[in-house]
Amino acid sequence: MSAVAALLVLASCGEPTKEEILRKVDGVNTKQHLEQVLGTPDDIDKLGPVETWTYVAVNGTVSFLIAGDRVTISATGDKKPPAKE
Repeated sequence: MSAVAALLVLASCGEPTKEEILRKVDGVNTKQHLEQVLGTPDDIDKLGPVETWTYVAVNGTVSFLIAGDRVTISATGDKKPPAKE
């Protein structure tokens, strides 16, 4: 295997981009289907029956607002730069 091919394989194993995540969930409207497509979220916040599931991407985050069993809204965020010492 060439060095270029090896790098492509390694790159494909990393975190997806925000755009890739949003493409994967096109048409997803239930919590179960979202988890089937993307796997377990990196973070879950709950407030009563409302949950926010957040997935980390290489270029930020993608969050989904879930009410009951329904995925209602998706939003993206940027990666925060490392803190300066």
